[in-house]
Amino acid sequence: MKAMILAAGEGKRLQPLTFKTPKPLLKVGSFSLIEDQINKLLELGINEFVINISYLGEQIKQSLKNHSHYQNISFIEEPFPYGTGGALVNAMDHLGEDPFILCNADIFSEIDLSRLPNSTDTAHLIGISNPNHNQDGDFSLLDGSVIVNEGTNDLTWSGISLINPKILTKHLNLDFPFDIWNTIIKPLIKQQKITAHQDHSLWIDIGTIERLELARASLKEEN
Repeated sequence: MKAMILAAGEGKRLQPLTFKTPKPLLKVGSFSLIEDQINKLLELGINEFVINISYLGEQIKQSLKNHSHYQNISFIEEPFPYGTGGALVNAMDHLGEDPFILCNADIFSEIDLSRLPNSTDTAHLIGISNPNHNQDGDFSLLDGSVIVNEGTNDLTWSGISLINPKILTKHLNLDFPFDIWNTIIKPLIKQQKITAHQDHSLWIDIGTIERLELARASLKEEN
């Protein structure tokens, strides 16, 4: 099984830290965010990676050159960020025909990836309890199927999921950028075709300097 890590974002809310450093290379402990993601996927047995890059992307490539599995990483360069959905469609030639794990590069978590199913006809999401910065949530669960209520929902999408690449084919002719949630996932939710489960592990979206410091503090507490 392959994994794709989304690493093309500019990290504007993390400025000035991201003026010269791409967000995926910000460190929590000894490892950068993207190294931490790769290492956790390796523990699961994943050893083929697709990484999309754009903003300061060359730094990400150079940073990972010394990683033990660098030879198993395919980098896809985007002249401008294609959005989370556009990035997947653009990467289809590298993803193959089998379901793959999708992860955001800008999260720090202890989510149990082994709970992901081995296959899916569409997509299987991992949800977490709504954090303070997303109290209304993204979706809820009904007998394992994803639903979206008007107003408040119980769970926030962790940014980690199992994706069947066949759901991307109908979006081949869309202009970039576009996001995966509204363009690809939500229409399938309306058809009751998306599944999910909840994980109660530590999860932090590194979207701001405050949340980066929170992740660093949580690591220190563990040690």
